[in-house]
Amino acid sequence: MSYSKKQPKFKLPKTRGERMWNVIGYSIFFGTLIFIIFIWRDIPDRIPAHYNAAGDITRWGSKWELLILLIPGVFIAIFMGIAEKHPESHNYPKRFNEANAKKFYLNSRKMINQLKNICMIIFAFLALESVFIALDWWDGLGNWTLPVLVIGALMPIFLGLIKRKNIE
Repeated sequence: MSYSKKQPKFKLPKTRGERMWNVIGYSIFFGTLIFIIFIWRDIPDRIPAHYNAAGDITRWGSKWELLILLIPGVFIAIFMGIAEKHPESHNYPKRFNEANAKKFYLNSRKMINQLKNICMIIFAFLALESVFIALDWWDGLGNWTLPVLVIGALMPIFLGLIKRKNIE
């Protein structure tokens, strides 16, 4: 489809799955934020601030660096939430037309919804992992961290593109 053409707009209600992903993603992210605020005084001044691909701690930093993990989660929620509300602005293959537009929009919106929520969960997990290691409550996932996070982030994209391929 040419960029000069206007894509049709539809009011598509959120699916049960999208609502469920939002409840899970926002609950985990904001629950983590509240938990960290609640235990802030107990968190040591030095926390793990960087890990290598094997999951080993390569740098310790200030507990204020937890904000580096939480602030992007807020921006992801805002900006991906906006992208999710406007599927007509997304790119689609040449076979896109008015007859299949609703299917493409729903597929794209679901993919962004899942990716948004998984990214928020990832940032929450990384913040919690640093806090738990600093408090000596847990050793972390170690060398499983990177593969689990990468697969988790790529899964909705991969599955969404497979489903998109079947849209006629």
